[in-house]
Amino acid sequence: MERTLRSNKSQRKPLWTKAFLITSLANLLLFFSFQMLIPTIPTHLSQLGGDNIQVGLVIGIFTISSLLTRPFAGRALDLLGRKHVLLVGLAICAFTIAGYSYIAAVTLILAARFVHGIGWGLSTTSLGTVIADIIPPERRGEGMGYYGLSNTLAMALGPLTGLWVMQSIGFSYVLLISTILALLSLFSSLFITYPKPLLSVIPRQRPRFVDRLWEQSALLPSALLLCSAICYGGIVTFITLFGLEAGIPNVGLFFLCNASMVLLVRPLTGVLFDRKGPEWVLLPGAAFTITGLILLSYAHSNTSLAIAALCYGVGFGSIQPALQAWTIQRSSPDRRGAANGTFFSANDLGIGLGAMALGALANWSGSYAMMYRYSTALIILFLLIYGWSFWAFTWQKKTAH
Repeated sequence: MERTLRSNKSQRKPLWTKAFLITSLANLLLFFSFQMLIPTIPTHLSQLGGDNIQVGLVIGIFTISSLLTRPFAGRALDLLGRKHVLLVGLAICAFTIAGYSYIAAVTLILAARFVHGIGWGLSTTSLGTVIADIIPPERRGEGMGYYGLSNTLAMALGPLTGLWVMQSIGFSYVLLISTILALLSLFSSLFITYPKPLLSVIPRQRPRFVDRLWEQSALLPSALLLCSAICYGGIVTFITLFGLEAGIPNVGLFFLCNASMVLLVRPLTGVLFDRKGPEWVLLPGAAFTITGLILLSYAHSNTSLAIAALCYGVGFGSIQPALQAWTIQRSSPDRRGAANGTFFSANDLGIGLGAMALGALANWSGSYAMMYRYSTALIILFLLIYGWSFWAFTWQKKTAH
């Protein structure tokens, strides 16, 4: 018995390898560079004379270009190799951010944002695929949970750092620091090594052009992510306006509490995913997300806002890495690039739809509080989609026997 336990432990592949650490570091540097610009570049555009529509476009154009790029990035990753696509994407990000310093015209900044979105789509899809190649299959949920902490840390500290630098010494230094971080991400990525993905042993017909860009096995987790991302898009876009409506001046507390809880739960839910399966993570995660949205809609103080953020953070921190691990689990190694492209496209699309559709919902309902209450319907849809897929899989398995 003791000998068996020892042999099982010895067969368990290590997670904290050099490649895992370097890839996570490259991801942290890239996301920190990106997050520093989220609250600062719209302000800079406004100071240059951009109107409200153009300020909105500085985010919208970036999202559209990254969304359009991801399917082609996924295909390129499977055909050309991970590292080539990754380095090209990171180089585009770094040099585009540096170029913002020399652009004073609003229209040219919008054009640069489109190019930046292409680099972002290439690099983030590449990093997500590389880390999937590196993480041992039996520890995929755990590994994705730890890898996702780099995104969370950047999301928690990046915007605050960007605002502090801009208010203290100016926007030009925000661009300088952001450029250096992107270049460091590029430099560290030169040292990433990863196993060459095995080709699928199942012979398949040559896929159609559309099927080469989108991975069908990733559509279910991507549909679930879309529901969650629409809710998140509504939060990041309208939380400041909700704070004014509810009389809460410091809504930054929401992001701090949310990020803290995500940092705490991601490693735990990753292990739970590996041992028990996706339903043990996704169902409680959905319940916490609904609870967080409802509590947020009734928040009128810093304390109630913090409690709502903690609940939402448990849900958000559980769902996203579990769905990404499930996406990789469902796809063959030679289609991981396309699977990640499909997955991240759903995230981009969801955040963009959340900004637009939930904004219209707020206008119709008359308040941002009602908007957050109604948005719980998206998580109910999430549960219905997952429940239907679970029932269909169980029924198919029974009929097969």
